[in-house]
Amino acid sequence: MADRANFVVVREDGAYELYLSRFGAVGIDLDLLAGPVRTLSTLRHMSADGWWLDDVLCQGAALVDLRRRVLLLFALEGPSTVLRHRAAALELLRRAWAGWEVRWAYDGNAELRAHLGLDPEFVRDRGCAALAGALLAPEDEEFTDPEPMVAVATVGPDRCHVVANTGDHPVREGVALLDRLAAAPEHGVCRVAAEAGIHVDPLRRQVGWWTLGAVPEAYGTPRRWPGWTVVFWQDRWEEHVRAAGGRFRPPAVDRERASAEVRAAAGARRRP
Repeated sequence: MADRANFVVVREDGAYELYLSRFGAVGIDLDLLAGPVRTLSTLRHMSADGWWLDDVLCQGAALVDLRRRVLLLFALEGPSTVLRHRAAALELLRRAWAGWEVRWAYDGNAELRAHLGLDPEFVRDRGCAALAGALLAPEDEEFTDPEPMVAVATVGPDRCHVVANTGDHPVREGVALLDRLAAAPEHGVCRVAAEAGIHVDPLRRQVGWWTLGAVPEAYGTPRRWPGWTVVFWQDRWEEHVRAAGGRFRPPAVDRERASAEVRAAAGARRRP
């Protein structure tokens, strides 16, 4: 399976160049730690073929805006999508791109197109129905991994469930998610280093959700919850911890160790 990524360079005159890498998505965050000069040199050895990947095919992307000095990126795999490495990875990116605005594209490639003033709908896959992740039991083998591919779903003050993060984010299921979670295995207190999460308060009809990756139509999720207040926490998983009343307690993050591990991974990737 290819790990397809788009790269965009916005020139000083406002025109843009679009590049495609069929195996560039995994490690895109580590590659960008090389900074703007080396990144631009690498990109200009690629083929500029003008092919925009859609929400399904695009596994990562980066836009380098030389005119506004903006770096816009997202990935579905890499240290920036791991809870214990996320903050350190973004901090190191901001150091490597000093003087630039570094932003995460939570809406994927559509957000890059919006930055360019292009229609985001061009990369939507409207023929693809939302794919619900499996509901996991506490003894599922996925939890043997220190960074399991899961999303935590808490309901009110006393329920905690875990969804496999192999489909769409649970928030995209809308109100139907509550019916599905009604029969889901109970986890008591979720202590996993999740990649995403959602908290639903049925009494107040409020939803809060977050992700370390990208979600199609991330800013349009309120439409899937008519009559509810939906708050997008972006990558602020701490908001979920507070809202869940103790039901979501991921492992503590050692920022110094995380930073060292990300730097080591970037160094190993650059070595021939």
